[in-house]
Amino acid sequence: MIPETPLEPAPAARRGRQTVLALLCAVAAPLLAPHPAALAAEGEKPYRIAADGVVDWYTFSGFRRYHADCHVCHGPDGLGSSFGPPLTESMKTMDYDDFAEVVINGRKAVGTASQSVMPGFGENRNVACFIDDIYAYLKARADGALGRGRPKKEAKPSEATERDNDCLG
Repeated sequence: MIPETPLEPAPAARRGRQTVLALLCAVAAPLLAPHPAALAAEGEKPYRIAADGVVDWYTFSGFRRYHADCHVCHGPDGLGSSFGPPLTESMKTMDYDDFAEVVINGRKAVGTASQSVMPGFGENRNVACFIDDIYAYLKARADGALGRGRPKKEAKPSEATERDNDCLG
């Protein structure tokens, strides 16, 4: 769960660079097929899971990206660890904008005994380019729609390949 303590923003220069990278990645997204995370703003689930348990490509991509960079602190499958809180709990109440803000810019809890720190990942293309995917995966986990472990996936759509190439270079 995310602590309810005042947050110290990231230094302005770093926050600016991180925001620019995130915006560059986001610019290409509307040109492609609608991403499942965009549906969240319309009250729809940002993920799709078929009756047989097969997830959409973007949710699977989120699983992969989460386990490449985020699980080190937040534990496998978003269940938390001694370093980071369980995101399966935080994501029950966190909207996309708040999620993106924390992931891109990081945060530091001030005025607490723990002095916990979440680094910003805005300059890490493996995270920033796939923030929508990570969000979709974690929302599916938080909603209880997706269990633990590697999900079965649908084929990668050509739009996802184009998006990846545009953002990663």
